[in-house]
Amino acid sequence: MNALILLIPAALGLGLLGLGLFLWMLHSRQYEDLDGAASRILFDDHSNRKDTSP
Repeated sequence: MNALILLIPAALGLGLLGLGLFLWMLHSRQYEDLDGAASRILFDDHSNRKDTSP
C-alpha cells in the first residue's frame, strides 16, 4: 500500500509530462507536413552529390 503512494503521483506526473510534450510539438508544427517528409526520401538531391566521373 505504501508503494501506491509513490507510484500513483509518479504515473500521473509522467502522463502529464507526455501530454505537455505532445501539445508543445503540435504547437510548434512538428506534424504539419507528413506527406512531404515521406515522399522526400524517394527523390535524389543532386546538389549534395559529388561528381566522381572522369
